[in-house]
Amino acid sequence: MKWEGDRESDNVEDRRGGGGGGGGFGIGGKSVGLGTVAIALVASLIFGVDPGTVLGVLGGGSPAPQVQQPRDPNAPRANDRESRFIYTVLGYTEDVWKEQFRAQGGSYRPPVLVLFDGRTPTACGTGNSATGPFYCPADSKVYIDLSFFRLMQQRFKVGGEFAQAYVIAHEVGHHVQNLLGISDKVHNAQGRVSETQGNALSVKLELQADCLAGVWAYHTNQKEAILEGGDIEQALATATAIGDDALQRQARGEVVPDSFTHGSSAQRVRWFKRGIDSGDVQQCNTFEASQL
Repeated sequence: MKWEGDRESDNVEDRRGGGGGGGGFGIGGKSVGLGTVAIALVASLIFGVDPGTVLGVLGGGSPAPQVQQPRDPNAPRANDRESRFIYTVLGYTEDVWKEQFRAQGGSYRPPVLVLFDGRTPTACGTGNSATGPFYCPADSKVYIDLSFFRLMQQRFKVGGEFAQAYVIAHEVGHHVQNLLGISDKVHNAQGRVSETQGNALSVKLELQADCLAGVWAYHTNQKEAILEGGDIEQALATATAIGDDALQRQARGEVVPDSFTHGSSAQRVRWFKRGIDSGDVQQCNTFEASQL
């Protein structure tokens, strides 16, 4: 992925500092390795379980809170390659969605992206690195612990910069849904239906975010020519690895479609491809699609 030298966003809140460290989480005096953290990640993605709870059970005790050391607000902006990549990708999303909203007579308010280590407070509760990147509609912020990308590479054998950009763009897609009022409609509807029907609505919301990530990629590549050979394949491999069926199969050896909340591997690939092939937001209406 070609990105170096392009505009970097200023809408980044860097909370990283002296907290955390080591190869795992400290749980009840024990060290929990990547394999255990991955189980917690799978549980949180599939079942909505607090990964801290899972880690506590697997580690033989209650999760010891990991203190997030606040970064000095006067400290120089991080200038390492990984940080600059995040700033640049967020800048790309701002450019695309600003233009898309303007074309429809609207105004885009970009989210703040928060970089953190371990755990951090959010308006949606405590953010935990084992949950993976997430969007909190209550404060319009995207939260990312960059160790998630290393975990994806080590545990699921997927990665690369464009795959990481796809993950970020997916979370920004949730912000777009929030601005458009789609998220509220879905959450309100979920309160009136069964758990299975609520899960089905969640799948449509997530697949739409995948499609919006594809729309972002299409327009960014048209303007900045970011794509290199193998980039799209990286993103598709990531979408495949984090499909509900793939995660469930890895976690417990069986697949329960009624419990899906993000969509199957094939569905995630299909909707991301629809977005990146068309560049058309109108193609992302998962809620009226005859087939997901």
